[in-house]
Parts: sequence; structure tokens; C-alpha cells
Amino acid sequence: MTVIIKKWHTIAEVAEMLNFGLTKTKFLVLSGEIRSIKHGRHRRILPEWVDEYVAKIAEEQHP
Repeated sequence: MTVIIKKWHTIAEVAEMLNFGLTKTKFLVLSGEIRSIKHGRHRRILPEWVDEYVAKIAEEQHP
């Protein structure tokens, strides 16, 4: 049996992970603060890009 591990997230999934609203998360993605790729009509975010964003915010708060 093969287990599929998520390779990327939707904007809605990232919003839930960060406990942000969907509008705020869309803004962060479209402004480039959270990196993403466009796949068809949808944006996708790699898990490490979410981690990069969190690390950047933590570093700004506690340099």
C-alpha cells in the first residue's frame, strides 16, 4: 500500500495552519511574502515555504 504525503498546500490550508483569515493569507501569497507557484488556475505553497515565512516573522520579532 502506498501512502501519499502532501507535497504542497492550498491557500486555504495555509490560512488554517497559520490561524489567519483567507483574505490575509491570499494577500501574503500574492504580495510574495509567502512564496507560491501557480498550477493551472490555483496557487500552491510548499510546506518549506510556510516554514520560511514563520521563521522570517519570528526573526523580525526576536532578532
